[in-house]
Amino acid sequence: VSRQLKEEIRRGFARLEDPLAGLLAMLESSSDWKGKGHSLGYCITTELQLWIKEHPAVPQSGTKLKKLQARVLGMLSQCPANLLDPLISIYQLHTADRNYLLEHVSHLYLQGDYKEAAILSIKLKLQPDQDVEKMCTPLLLQDKANLVEDYVGEYPELQRKLLQTLDTWCDPSFNIRDITRPYQGLSRYKPEKFNRRVLSKLVFRLLERFNVDPALCPNVINQRHLRTLNYLFYKRFVEKTMTEENWADHIQSTVGENRWLQGQLVQSLLRHCGARGAARWARRCRLPPDVLPRAVAQELQQLHVQDRVEEVTKADNYEDSKKKDYYQLPIPRENIHFLQTWEETLQCWEKVLQPGQVVGVDMEWKPSFGMVGKPRVALLQLALKDEVFLLDLPRLLEQAEAEGEKEKLPRFIQMLYSDAAITKLGYGMSGDLSSLAATCSALKDTEKQMQGVVDLLAVDKQVEGLSPEHGHEERGVRQPEKGLSLLVQHVLGKPLDKTEQLSNWEKRPLREEQILYAASDAYCLLEIYERLCKDPESFSLGSDLTESLVGKQSQKPRAKKQLKKQEAPSPSGQECQGPRTEPSHPPAPISPREFSVVCDNMLQGLGRYLRCLGVDVRLLDNEDDHRKAAEIARQEGRVILTSGLPYQTLRSQVGEGRCFSVNCSEKAKEQALQVLKHFNVQVSLSDIFSRCQ
Repeated sequence: VSRQLKEEIRRGFARLEDPLAGLLAMLESSSDWKGKGHSLGYCITTELQLWIKEHPAVPQSGTKLKKLQARVLGMLSQCPANLLDPLISIYQLHTADRNYLLEHVSHLYLQGDYKEAAILSIKLKLQPDQDVEKMCTPLLLQDKANLVEDYVGEYPELQRKLLQTLDTWCDPSFNIRDITRPYQGLSRYKPEKFNRRVLSKLVFRLLERFNVDPALCPNVINQRHLRTLNYLFYKRFVEKTMTEENWADHIQSTVGENRWLQGQLVQSLLRHCGARGAARWARRCRLPPDVLPRAVAQELQQLHVQDRVEEVTKADNYEDSKKKDYYQLPIPRENIHFLQTWEETLQCWEKVLQPGQVVGVDMEWKPSFGMVGKPRVALLQLALKDEVFLLDLPRLLEQAEAEGEKEKLPRFIQMLYSDAAITKLGYGMSGDLSSLAATCSALKDTEKQMQGVVDLLAVDKQVEGLSPEHGHEERGVRQPEKGLSLLVQHVLGKPLDKTEQLSNWEKRPLREEQILYAASDAYCLLEIYERLCKDPESFSLGSDLTESLVGKQSQKPRAKKQLKKQEAPSPSGQECQGPRTEPSHPPAPISPREFSVVCDNMLQGLGRYLRCLGVDVRLLDNEDDHRKAAEIARQEGRVILTSGLPYQTLRSQVGEGRCFSVNCSEKAKEQALQVLKHFNVQVSLSDIFSRCQ
């Protein structure tokens, strides 16, 4: 609004004997104010609001104000939303007679203006004197759940009443038509948006938003648990991708002491296992005899007390006989450490927080099966080349809190993620980090501070031919490999065994199968990374894998529907990218005779080519460990030429700028040009073949 117009409006108010009555008369006779956006009526109204603040003598009281308030109320249900607050403030509607206001809102409601009645109630804070079910039902029928949330937003008692009402509607025996019948002619009624499934989702959203105890909504919770039961039966008996132990853990934690769910469990057991199988499981799950049908109760009596449940299905036989079909951990079992004390954890951190270290990071949590709340991390896995550490996060956090040092664990995790000298490998890191933040609020900004991170989820989009493959068809409805398992299959030859993926990771002690699964999930990241760095061309990863994986600074992850794809930041800075990034001060030119290097064993072609140009070259043999390059470099003052994963380890063992990562997918000549350009080596005609016999 121009300054000139504002000044004109203010001069107009100053001339009026009664500015409040004047504004009202103008709005009543104006036709433009009903449109959207900032109309002239809006400009004049907001200017009056500011003008009143500067001229406090203007506000009126008594009979005159009451008459004005009555006229304003009649106007509010038709005026644009942006005029509501200014008009309520100017005409002091909060001070008006409450019964009068309630009567007016009730009149709007009876006219069928449900949305307007609700908005006005929210603005005037009338909700405590209204019937929450009556006010919200027509709004839900019109698919205005957001307005319902706002209506109860500041009133915990109303939130509970609304949730109890919604839960009653979700009772399977309740007839939803009883609610909809009085609103037959409702405008904008969306019956397809008003059913138990939609209501159930709304209940869960409200429980989470308002932090209400789910026990308040037994019908919705039971139905969600029943869906979980059906899903678990499908995974176990149709898909056959869950071990018996894992399945039993989940069944017991889902059903618990709930008698209705116990009855549902027995019915499902009868369908899938017959009376004898159902009896065995009933005993294992300690189901009370009075929930069992007669046939199952009779079978239970016949079972011997010492008989343990041995329901060995084809799926389990399959597990044992086909282990060789899956990725196997290449390190011995004693190198997997399950850490529950701070003493053990500190020893782990000493090994992990080493410059040049490469760490595979993964996390596990108990599946929520759609219940309220974000999953909390139950296990943090850190894999190094020779060992894997499994950190019992809930236990360690509990201990740290008891000792009054609850910032201890977050501090270590932040050090790990923010250290550019340590390469962290993950798969879908954003998902892991949001669960980590839900577990420990001190870690909520970890993602912003990340450095030296490689998210192998980004590789999925680049590796050619990486699409779900069907295999092992004889195993029921075996799902095609996907996600990390598919990447492992593509790069390392065998998929991950995912039968423990949906485990109850909070239960202690962990089963042996869970420990092996958790260790494999983190360790396979190291092997994938090493293989991709050694031979990117085999996986169609373009000429410079290092750039595609780790060549970009950490960016804000782009939202994906399930996990966020993370561009991997560089763990190595300029040298990682060879010639693409010139140092700020190029080194002084030197001749090949002054330049001495040691070439890692995957760069023998480059070494021979440089030797032909007169460079002093030492080559590692195929069987030499990469670390030998660092010994030679230190003893003889040579620059290390290496590629891929070894670069991370070697660069921390020599001085800055004394280790260079070469693009291993290029030919020897291109690699040599890269090296010469980076170190400013000037080759003359007399240097060529000067070292050849």
